[in-house]
Amino acid sequence: MKKTEQNRVLNTRIAITGMGIVSAIGHSVSENLDALLNSKPGITSISSVKTHHANTIKVGEVKRSNADLIKALQLPEHTNYTRTALLGCYAAKQAIQNANITAINSYRTGFISSTSVGGMDKTEIHLKDFATNKAVQKYIKSHHAGDSTQKIADTLGIDGFVTTISTACSSAANAIMLGAKLIKSGRLDRVIVGGVDPLSKFTINGFKTLMILSESDCRPFDADRSGLNLGEAAAYLVLESQAIVEKENKKVLAYISGYANANDAFHQTASSETGEGAYLAMTQALKTAQLNPSQIDYINAHGTATANNDLSESVAIKRVFGETIPDFSSTKAFTGHTLAAAGAIEAVYSVLALQNQVVFPNLNFKTTIPETGLQPVTTIKRKPIKHVLSNSFGFGGNCSTLIFSKL
Repeated sequence: MKKTEQNRVLNTRIAITGMGIVSAIGHSVSENLDALLNSKPGITSISSVKTHHANTIKVGEVKRSNADLIKALQLPEHTNYTRTALLGCYAAKQAIQNANITAINSYRTGFISSTSVGGMDKTEIHLKDFATNKAVQKYIKSHHAGDSTQKIADTLGIDGFVTTISTACSSAANAIMLGAKLIKSGRLDRVIVGGVDPLSKFTINGFKTLMILSESDCRPFDADRSGLNLGEAAAYLVLESQAIVEKENKKVLAYISGYANANDAFHQTASSETGEGAYLAMTQALKTAQLNPSQIDYINAHGTATANNDLSESVAIKRVFGETIPDFSSTKAFTGHTLAAAGAIEAVYSVLALQNQVVFPNLNFKTTIPETGLQPVTTIKRKPIKHVLSNSFGFGGNCSTLIFSKL
């Protein structure tokens, strides 16, 4: 085999060699796994954001203050790091350590991060003071989405390709997909991918205006679901080519075998009744992975617990899988909907499902949706799992599907 052809083959398999995460159910991969295995959700009343909705909504909150994160990251006390950058740095450093990377630029390395809040968690507080208070003007520069991305990349020491993706709730899934494509095409050897979003008044008020926030713990795929719980989190995965894996004899956590992005062009915020975008994303991801629907052992569903999403996704799942629906569940009742970070959070959970051969439970479910009759897994289920399909659907009809596979 010629060297160029050999390199192409080695780049075809996209290995996950490291993961890092901070969410409402844990500040590490092991803590998140423990909560998932023991059905310990992180949904509580809100305390970190000053809002008059504090007593009426439930959220998935990371119980670490900005000051705690600054100390943990050994940053200067008076930094202009937003909570977005702080949570992102915290999770991304874990991923690098988990992958046993000591020389980050020894291979062609890129960094792709996603966010929807960006620096708004600070600018929404200080906006009225920017003109007169020089002490808070430092947050003007940290407002745009790319600021947190660059800060995380700088913290990791990455001096190569760096970019930001913001496609609402499919953002992190698209970051993972782009990273896989860059390795597969031979442009990069290693890419750190993921996403981060903190809680903010902007998102709380925005989703409240849409009337899709729940005042109780969310109930994905339940006939009586009343809306979502917002969450904050960050998660990153280290993607490496098979060539690096073989050269460094690296431990592989799982492989990314399939991915796709589609758009149903239906509505600014709602999914179509036929689930067209979700259907197209899932079917194309299966083609990319060269898998049949029957080979999927577990679906980590988007499952936001809104009336529109859960019905639309259920219809799409039935269109793809027919009468033989794989075990499926939404893990958002654990973490809340973490927006741009959701695809990365659930990518970590998908890999954990493969590693531990377990389907995580869909909490708070009682009654099937009458239009589809689908019933998620509601308790821990141990079974052989080779392939996990993970859905992430964003506003504007931006739908993405990832497929993770065992060694």
